[in-house]
Amino acid sequence: MISRLDGLPVAVIGAGPVGLAAAAHLAERGLDFLVLESGEAVGATVAAWGHVRVFSPWRYNTDAAARRMLATVAWAEPDPDVLPTGRELVDDYLVPLAGHPAIAARLRLRTRVAAITRVGYDRVRSAGRETAPFLLRTRTPDGEVGEVEARAVVDAAGTWGAPNVLGGDGLPALGEVENADRITPALPDVLGAQRHRFAGRHTVVVGAGHSAATTLLELVTLAETEPGTTLTWAIRAGSATRAYGGGEADALPARGAIGIRLNSQVQAGRIRLVTGFHTRTVTPMANGGLELTGRAADGTEQKLTADVVVNSTGFRPDHSIGAELRLDLDPILGSTRVLAPLIDPNQHSCGTVPPHGVDELAHPEPGYYVVGAKSYGRAPTFLLATGYEQVRSVVAALAGDWAAARHVELELPETGVCSTTPVVGGGACRVTPPESMPAEPAPVAAGAQGTGAGQVTLLPVVERPGSTCC
Repeated sequence: MISRLDGLPVAVIGAGPVGLAAAAHLAERGLDFLVLESGEAVGATVAAWGHVRVFSPWRYNTDAAARRMLATVAWAEPDPDVLPTGRELVDDYLVPLAGHPAIAARLRLRTRVAAITRVGYDRVRSAGRETAPFLLRTRTPDGEVGEVEARAVVDAAGTWGAPNVLGGDGLPALGEVENADRITPALPDVLGAQRHRFAGRHTVVVGAGHSAATTLLELVTLAETEPGTTLTWAIRAGSATRAYGGGEADALPARGAIGIRLNSQVQAGRIRLVTGFHTRTVTPMANGGLELTGRAADGTEQKLTADVVVNSTGFRPDHSIGAELRLDLDPILGSTRVLAPLIDPNQHSCGTVPPHGVDELAHPEPGYYVVGAKSYGRAPTFLLATGYEQVRSVVAALAGDWAAARHVELELPETGVCSTTPVVGGGACRVTPPESMPAEPAPVAAGAQGTGAGQVTLLPVVERPGSTCC
């Protein structure tokens, strides 16, 4: 029987590391696909923080199928032991990958997916739904509207375009929206293109992740040569201990060094740390700066004034394009309901996320998968290598190879800091599986093997900016 889905491509949203990895796996499996990227070029999101050097070497920043594909062309593979910048990740990996003949002809730039539905079906209609093609409504920066039909959708759009707000309650602080043009987004180029905005001025950095740490340390460096440059670090927590990370116990030395250096700069007084700061109001000042009002846990009011405010509070998923699809989202994180307990940041602050793939990413809408940073919702612990394994599993399922799809392997680092119960004698963290899943042995040391869900090897990887790494 001929299906209405026969002959249609798989639509991949986003041409970043995870989206292009999905394209590589689809090409390797011989499946037709189309990559839709809203930016002017591939890796547009990564390029936005291109000045930042990641703290995992090249060997952990590329996808296996992508490497196999690039091996067939004249690609100069980077030194596996070098730590690349975001710009180098784009220029030396994503651009060559996107230019591969198997992908280039299937890539559409400057094409934003505005909405997704099924042909002839809104969210309510059921009969025959799973056989109807997906319909993706697209827009270009010029206002041109188009439509794409697809047999399946892999959404790797990420969360960079949806930052969290400054407001400590999850809502924008009073005055935040009105003064949005005065608030600097995460990971500004402090020592480069945006140096003039920070030199000789007082900056308040809000947030406790590695994006905040990166900006703070760049400001410290700037202050060494630019008199009058001062900085304040405001966090909601009562202590910065967790933000400092695992230090020397971190499997990634460059990541551990960030926490060590940040702690030392706070102790030396070069960074003023304000804890328990829940931003409530943002008020413009006559000099062009901002005044932030916060409320501590005991109800007392705190005020901070700044020439520049940097919002490093992380990111959240935007699922609005799927409003007409049947999504099963966790009410807290915004990930799938099954994945949520495996990535809950209240329980996971290191390499404790169990292997997961197509089954944990599936929605009631057959053929629709959110992968990459967006799949984690508001959980800030997403790993780039996790995204590569997600798309490998999803593409295997789309190819009908369910044995490969469900044999999930996940490489995770030991960070030296955990929220869960530490394993005796090891630096890893033990995972308590949700009741809906069979309990599997937790990884206990580097090189350990799990069962059922596949092998688990604890190795260094890189996380997205705004998460526990960058």
